[in-house]
Amino acid sequence: MFVDQVKINLKAGNGGNGMVAFRREKFVPNGGPAGGDGGRGGNIIFQVDEGLRTLMDFRYSRKFKAKNGGNGAIKSMTGRGADDTIIKVPQGTTVLNLETGEIMADLVASDDSAVIAKGGRGGRGNIHFASPKNPAPEIAENGEPGQEFEVQLELKVLADVGLVGFPSVGKSTLLSTVTSAKPKIAEYHFTTLVPNLGMVRLPDGRDFVMADLPGLIEGAATGVGLGFQFLRHVERTRVILHLIDMSGLEGRNPYEDFEKINEELKTYDPDILKRPQIVVANKMDMPDSADNLAQFKEDLKQDKLLAKTPEIFAVSALTHDGLTPLLGRTADMLAETPQFPVKQPEVATTAEYTFKPAAEFTLTQDPDGTWVLGGEKLEKLFQMTDINHDESLLRFARQMRGMGVDDSLRDHGAKNGDSVKIGDFTFEYMA
Repeated sequence: MFVDQVKINLKAGNGGNGMVAFRREKFVPNGGPAGGDGGRGGNIIFQVDEGLRTLMDFRYSRKFKAKNGGNGAIKSMTGRGADDTIIKVPQGTTVLNLETGEIMADLVASDDSAVIAKGGRGGRGNIHFASPKNPAPEIAENGEPGQEFEVQLELKVLADVGLVGFPSVGKSTLLSTVTSAKPKIAEYHFTTLVPNLGMVRLPDGRDFVMADLPGLIEGAATGVGLGFQFLRHVERTRVILHLIDMSGLEGRNPYEDFEKINEELKTYDPDILKRPQIVVANKMDMPDSADNLAQFKEDLKQDKLLAKTPEIFAVSALTHDGLTPLLGRTADMLAETPQFPVKQPEVATTAEYTFKPAAEFTLTQDPDGTWVLGGEKLEKLFQMTDINHDESLLRFARQMRGMGVDDSLRDHGAKNGDSVKIGDFTFEYMA
């Protein structure tokens, strides 16, 4: 099964907790703090595997969690750092953050890799909190939480040349003729259900990858037929071979077919039409093909979608006529055309919207009167607080006061004895 799009959840490892400990040796009565730091949590790294051709493996495994770092130990010993979790993906995989819509990585080269979710740093042991005023601190940090994301993986096949056109125009036949690929060929529409790749090798030593993309029809960009699920594979191609059935046996007008397919490409992404395009007039071995081609050339003069009138090559994929000059010209175009970057998804914004820095904390009140504190920064500080030691809690209280939490509670009408909640932890407010 060919799978080219899947959603998965990632959770990097938490850092290990720092330790509260003191040096205790014979004849050393005041050894001082000796609690070690926690180890680093494991990262989640995506790495290209040339042996993979599909995202099929992710259909059965959608949650990935890296290991946590080891806790600090006595005698100032640092906890063990966790190993990174490496996830293998095929070439051409794009990693998209579902929350922000941002492309986090585009893995194209055979040795590409990217850290997608970073592991948390280890918490500091009490050796870091000693001071002249407090030479024996009972303060240590818990490990930093690892990053957590829901991402979408999209596979966009790595092909230099893409074959597009209506169903049954001969794309699979052409691919099987000029490469060693063996796509399914039959006399019915939508024979090809997944992209097929093949390597074209020319006598002069040049070569390129060609992709037979599943048949497009009118309305594909809005979900008709096989829909737009395979249009994304056109994004990486540098040259488009637009196959047209010149025989007219199915009662369709060749020029109307040409316009409809280009309209679908434009609807999906207008920039695709800026790429070099060659019209491949196929099935020229049929009786009416020559007349239809002559009419097609006349109709093409009125085309307004493409910035440049495309070249036309008359071929017969079945009898192999005209394929040599077509492939030679395709290779020439590839040499002249650079690679196209993958575009960042567009995020809808309005003219009135202004970007504001994220608040350090949020404050709401439950129906029962409990004040609820939230916010990424505040919650992270709390998660890194060792609530088993009073000094650590006092340090967290000072941090909250410095962030303005006390002032905000007072301004919102909090009174002595009110309950304040952070996550699952509840404490009493004292003005």
